[in-house]
Amino acid sequence: MDFGVVLQTDPPAWRVVELARQAETLGFSYGWTFDSHVLWQEPYVIYSQMLAATRKMTVGPMVTNPGTRNWTVTASLFATLNDMFGNRTICGIGRGDSAMRVLGHTPSKLSTLSEAMKVIKGLAEGEAVTYNGTEQQLPWSTNSELPILMAAYGPKALHLAGSETDGFILQLADPQLAEWTIGAVRSAAAEAGRDPDDLHICVAAPAYVGDNIEHQRDQVRWFGGMVGNHVADLVERYGSDSDVVPQALTDYIKERQGYDYAEHGKAGNTHTDFVPDEIIDRFCLLGPPEDHIARLEQLRDLGVDQFAIYLMHDDKDATLNAYGQKIIPAFR
Repeated sequence: MDFGVVLQTDPPAWRVVELARQAETLGFSYGWTFDSHVLWQEPYVIYSQMLAATRKMTVGPMVTNPGTRNWTVTASLFATLNDMFGNRTICGIGRGDSAMRVLGHTPSKLSTLSEAMKVIKGLAEGEAVTYNGTEQQLPWSTNSELPILMAAYGPKALHLAGSETDGFILQLADPQLAEWTIGAVRSAAAEAGRDPDDLHICVAAPAYVGDNIEHQRDQVRWFGGMVGNHVADLVERYGSDSDVVPQALTDYIKERQGYDYAEHGKAGNTHTDFVPDEIIDRFCLLGPPEDHIARLEQLRDLGVDQFAIYLMHDDKDATLNAYGQKIIPAFR
């Protein structure tokens, strides 16, 4: 199992670069950031510095979307970074939550996402693609490689991830839900005539190492609210009692009363009181190192290739060090 770290591009930007450098020395091989350019600093500028400060780390967004950036610009960005630093970029992408909704937009349709992924990957890898009714190609992008991993929760999105992408991002660490979603993605890949084993499966969730569970829960409760935004979309589409989406995923948002994106992804978020402790314990990794290792072994056995830590709490350095010294070595 590989390990990644997911960072918010809060100022100062050099702190993000330093955390990425520190993470690589501790055994993390992926460095991710949020991509909401209004809520935080522009991540694509920071990627070049993250790559320059590390030797082998693969860097990219978790996740970008088709709506806030021109697809050809996104492709050119990744291809340029690959030319500068070798093929060390990765593109996590989804329909768009915070980045789109803060601007007053709704998340992109899956059909738009599908088209965008083809254009971005094709251009970044030097292929000719059709964009806006024209044929486009980056003639200088000759040896670039760009894996695209898609974030998904619902049945249609999971099917798209399995049938068209290089991998799947699940933003929660509940083994029960991981088994359901990974199974759906792998089935879609097989149905499309692809090898399910070729998919890169990434689980991303907050991790906090220590003994004060109550404090840890309060620090990462924001994550239940973030996931709740996506679950609310599923409930609106399928209903709260649908057998299409597991009740283990939908039940907890019944008390949800709106959401303020100004507090998105932040410890102490005041709009996440509806998230019970049970959800935090299921979705996140808390407690001493042995508890993290036990959960990660479950995820690995379900086919997870990478676990990426959302590092948004008040003990970032200690958690990175605990992973580097005690947890990652258990999976080497």
